[in-house]
Amino acid sequence: MIRPLVLSLALAAGPAAGHHSLAAYDGARPITLTGEVTEFSFTNPHPYLVVAVKPPSGPVQPWRMEMDNLWELQGIGMTRDTFRSRDRLTVTGSPDRGGAHALYVRQLDRPADGLFYEQVGMSPRLRLPNRK
Repeated sequence: MIRPLVLSLALAAGPAAGHHSLAAYDGARPITLTGEVTEFSFTNPHPYLVVAVKPPSGPVQPWRMEMDNLWELQGIGMTRDTFRSRDRLTVTGSPDRGGAHALYVRQLDRPADGLFYEQVGMSPRLRLPNRK
């Protein structure tokens, strides 16, 4: 009688354990960065941008900016063509706890055409402009 209960618990926990944690990012210390896209990787499980950011002093730094999962981003209208090289972005997110130039995107704005992305709780939202 215990075996079916253990199996049920194991199966119920499976999907939750399959998704990686955002523990690598410091959600209590958001930062905002501005820079130009050098790469957009629209891949599973989490698409990411690489953005060239010029700090107040020093050389340009590439920042890896991880987004929500691919399937949810596709569901709100994002495609592999949403971001292009040299798009200028302002991004707010949770920085990497280990000090790497990486963050988890919470908000993203492309002022040139009004694109706006935000992560609200567990759901992404996207306002897409008409792009030529």
